[in-house]
Amino acid sequence: MANLSGFVKRLRDIMRNDAGINGDAQRIEQIAWMLFLKVYDAKEQDWEFEDDAYVSILPEPCRWANWAHDDRSGKAMTGDALLHFVNNTLFPTLKTLPVDASTPIKKAIVQTTFADANQYMKDGVLLRQVVNAIDELDLSDYAESHAFGAIYETILKELQSAGSAGEFYTPRAVTEFMAQHIRPKIGETMADFACGTGGFLTSWLHELQKQVKSTADAEKYGSSVYGVEKKQFPYMLCITNLLLHGLDVPRVYHDNSLLKDVLDYTADDQFDVILMNPPYGGSEKAEVKNHFPADLASSETADLFMAVILYRLKPGGRAAVVLPDGFLFGTDNAKINLKRKLLREFNLHTVVRMPGSVFSPYTSITTNILFFDRSGPTTETWFYRLDMPENYKHFSKTKPMQRAHFAPADAWWEDRKALTLDGFAKAQCFSAEQLAGELGYNLDQCGYPHQEEEILAPMDLIRRYQEERASLNAEIDRVLAEITAKLGGTEP
Repeated sequence: MANLSGFVKRLRDIMRNDAGINGDAQRIEQIAWMLFLKVYDAKEQDWEFEDDAYVSILPEPCRWANWAHDDRSGKAMTGDALLHFVNNTLFPTLKTLPVDASTPIKKAIVQTTFADANQYMKDGVLLRQVVNAIDELDLSDYAESHAFGAIYETILKELQSAGSAGEFYTPRAVTEFMAQHIRPKIGETMADFACGTGGFLTSWLHELQKQVKSTADAEKYGSSVYGVEKKQFPYMLCITNLLLHGLDVPRVYHDNSLLKDVLDYTADDQFDVILMNPPYGGSEKAEVKNHFPADLASSETADLFMAVILYRLKPGGRAAVVLPDGFLFGTDNAKINLKRKLLREFNLHTVVRMPGSVFSPYTSITTNILFFDRSGPTTETWFYRLDMPENYKHFSKTKPMQRAHFAPADAWWEDRKALTLDGFAKAQCFSAEQLAGELGYNLDQCGYPHQEEEILAPMDLIRRYQEERASLNAEIDRVLAEITAKLGGTEP
């Protein structure tokens, strides 16, 4: 395909004329299932070449080459015939493929990918045009396949502005910074329990790829990642992403990581490395909390994922996790107990504070990266504030965060020292005793000094107020309990 750079625009221009497509989110979802089938078809050709006994899980009429490929003989389905086939044969067949526990992952992913997928287009001629554009991709050509991996990344990036779909996309600048500083090693396993479109998994793979020197290394590379994603659409994008990254068996599951008792996890459920940006701002049903010890049972999604991480990191393992400010300053019981467990049983060595607009336009809530390992209790924690780059007021769709914007943090990481800027601490080290004692597990250190100028979206503002109110109420309760105890009374 001569013009990969115009690929997404070409598809967008065709779909704009279809009455069934309503907005960016549907357009990307429509492209996603077709891309999955095209990429899967290329994989199946490889598997058939390597294994004469390979049998596709797809019935022959539903294989991409048999319904989508246009050999220009005039026989390719189009118009109403194509629409009828896709709506009444392809989708019902793929949604109900026979899959059980014995089905190999590389076959089962087709059914799980299509279980909740949607076909929105209503014009069969336009659908044929989109299918033809996708079919022109030559994924058997290494250079083109590699280039398309980058194009796929731009499709994922567009999710940031496609309504609520942006919640599944962590900017690559963030995932790359975290993966590079976690320093992957061949033979290690890495997990993301809410993996979205697979950004952390692929950033890990990019770093690990540099160390692949043999066939044995390549096998370890291919089996090094594990992901779970609750929502079907990002799950589909993630599977396609990993297939494009050369993984024949993507160990990514369409499931909810919060629906298993954390106390039931064994060594077999633990990983060497965990890289995550847990969903936050959401609240979970009461029955979800039942899977957690009472002292860690929170209604805040990010807190519950943090508990899962603490139970599923191997002894000696390393983790980097994105968490909102509310976790750092929160003083409700679950947050205090999580932070107590984190400092007592894990080594929280670094907290990087990030500017508020990193996830713009999806959310303007300020987030942080916590780096910790399971090597013993925390003795000291460094806090570092990453300020906005020069000539930026905030990040946006047209001026997103770049990996280069982390350069000051990269330089500081290798040569840690306390820093002040305009009289405010920019980097500072605290002992575990300070954090647990005089600071009362308040990890909100080296924050942004001009928070009063921060303008939050209405829902983010409400969420922030709710977190601060819950934190204040917990602090009032704690002080009242202390006073009551000193007066010799009992708590009401």
